[in-house]
Amino acid sequence: MTAWYFAVIFLFVAVVLLAVAVFVLARQIGILYERIAPMGALMNDSGPKIGDVTPSFTLLNLTGPALHIGTSAEKAQLLFFLSPTCPICKKLLPVLKSVRSAEQDWLNVILASDGEEDKHRRFIQTAGLEAFPYVLSTELGLAYRVARLPFAVVLDRQGVVRAKGLVNSREQLESLFNAHELGVESVQTFLAKSGGNSP
Repeated sequence: MTAWYFAVIFLFVAVVLLAVAVFVLARQIGILYERIAPMGALMNDSGPKIGDVTPSFTLLNLTGPALHIGTSAEKAQLLFFLSPTCPICKKLLPVLKSVRSAEQDWLNVILASDGEEDKHRRFIQTAGLEAFPYVLSTELGLAYRVARLPFAVVLDRQGVVRAKGLVNSREQLESLFNAHELGVESVQTFLAKSGGNSP
């Protein structure tokens, strides 16, 4: 009888200790999540700044009529700079197709590159990109100081730069949309101002 009594006490103490341990771990996970904020697109300081009106371009579109960039438009524009030889760009093509479908009410996705037209026409065909506007322009890349790929820029309907950065994942691409909706330069800027990155 005494052994049974001590066993019950031992189990009760063990359950209490486990409950305390779970509570402490849950709290630490919450603190860790606040310190390690979601990684947004990697911004660069060169090229047009957030809030600047983008340079105006009228460009050859390999999949349709000539395209106007930097002028007033019915929808916001996502300029996605890519290359047929960039493996990360290719990995993000299904993401871009999904974004084009999901965000079509307010956003036009435009693919941009430079180089030989024939090579890009083959890339459009093999990757199934006929539904996207696809422009070739060295000047466009120079205007945004695109040094690494894939790089993306979000322009609002008035042609104002609302978000930009190097994107390597769906999360980083979507962070540009979040920055546009929140009216901030980047997700990191928003988190820093709201105290989300504070230790």
